Amino acid sequence: MSVKTVRIITPTGHLGTTPLEKASFERGCTMSPDFIVADSGSADIGPYPLGADRAASDEVWQRHDIEAMLVAARRLGIPLILGSASDTGTDRGVDQYVRLVRDITRQHGLAPFHLAAIYSEIPVDEIRRRLRAGATIRGLNGRPDADAATLDRTDRIVAVMGTEPIRDALKAGVDVVIAGRSSDCAIFAAPLLEAGHSLADAFFCGKAMECASFCGEPFMGKETILGRVDVTGVYLTALHPNQRCTPASVASHAMYERLNPFREYVPGGYLDMSKCSYEQIDPKTTRVTGQTFVTSETTWIKLEGSGKVAERALFICGIRDPYTIAHLDHAIGWAKSKLTERFGPIGERYHVFYHVYGRDAVMGAMEPTPARAPQEVGIVVEVTCDDAARAETIAHIAGKNLFYARLPDVKGTAGTAAIMSDEVLHARPAYEWTLNHAIEVADPRELFRTRFEDIQP
Repeated sequence: MSVKTVRIITPTGHLGTTPLEKASFERGCTMSPDFIVADSGSADIGPYPLGADRAASDEVWQRHDIEAMLVAARRLGIPLILGSASDTGTDRGVDQYVRLVRDITRQHGLAPFHLAAIYSEIPVDEIRRRLRAGATIRGLNGRPDADAATLDRTDRIVAVMGTEPIRDALKAGVDVVIAGRSSDCAIFAAPLLEAGHSLADAFFCGKAMECASFCGEPFMGKETILGRVDVTGVYLTALHPNQRCTPASVASHAMYERLNPFREYVPGGYLDMSKCSYEQIDPKTTRVTGQTFVTSETTWIKLEGSGKVAERALFICGIRDPYTIAHLDHAIGWAKSKLTERFGPIGERYHVFYHVYGRDAVMGAMEPTPARAPQEVGIVVEVTCDDAARAETIAHIAGKNLFYARLPDVKGTAGTAAIMSDEVLHARPAYEWTLNHAIEVADPRELFRTRFEDIQP
């Protein structure tokens, strides 16, 4: 049986973070695509947006990207699929994107079309119910299994959908899919599977295209990539004039963000890339073959959960005095001792972190090459506790104490630190990832809800 060749274009690896580049996108629209697909979410943004249910991306840029893709998709008469709406894929994010689609449709006077909104937010009480019923909420990447205490710390949960809810929507004949939290590669794999392509080719195409032009070289963001799948393999083509997809660039992105560089886990199994063959077939295109898909006996759906930990406050200063830098740990230790005297032990009712930029702020104790004698350092003092006013007070003293640290052999009184601003900066509350887990399901659709809507100009 012949399988239809499918062409997919994607102009962005995270819709709305910065605007997509229109020139290469318009070039992609001339390549007879069958689908426009884009991911709009990430866990890279940290737990705050999910827990607080706020977008990390500005709506101005989200609208910019959705407008470009929606208008092009309706002009070409092809489906548009957007996954992980508004960064986290919560119900708020799905509803926000549907609202933007309605607004853009009216603005451009687009012809009526059918839309599917797929929701993936799960009430915490529903997961509690499943836990009480005997379900295992399995920890991923070394985390312990979740228990009732874990859920007590959780404010919001999304389930990460696979291809099935999206395929169901496509079967229903919709023109636009707005999906909640979804596997990055599943939003690309779904239309390929509907066309009859193998699990291996469909998921590899999704894995390669999920971050758009990140699979090309030289590095460029927000440029459009064309993915083509036929019976001979998966083809990736860069559409910016100065970028190309090479065996090295495609293979390196296939290994991107993987605990095991050769496996991509999705609901129902995993993509095995250990025997992939990468071949340059023209200056801008690489063909990939040899991928396989290993089906699992049971289906597990990933859960992402976030919960509020505390209020936060920041104080920022810089130090250039070489003597103070040489004795910085002593100075920080002295400052912490004064906090303990006034507010009690650090770690009981509050926490204080001294992030030393220029020395070890990024890697901390894991830094493999510590700076021996930095010329200057910037220090971000971060305080968390359950009360915002108290956090501000502690942060002010925690920062100012660096000026008064009693170091041996210091004879001057001019001070050793410079302040960026003589005020405490109020930060958004601190959230933690409470769930990076998976739960077994009888049906890969059971955690998701789909609503259909006719969009009118």
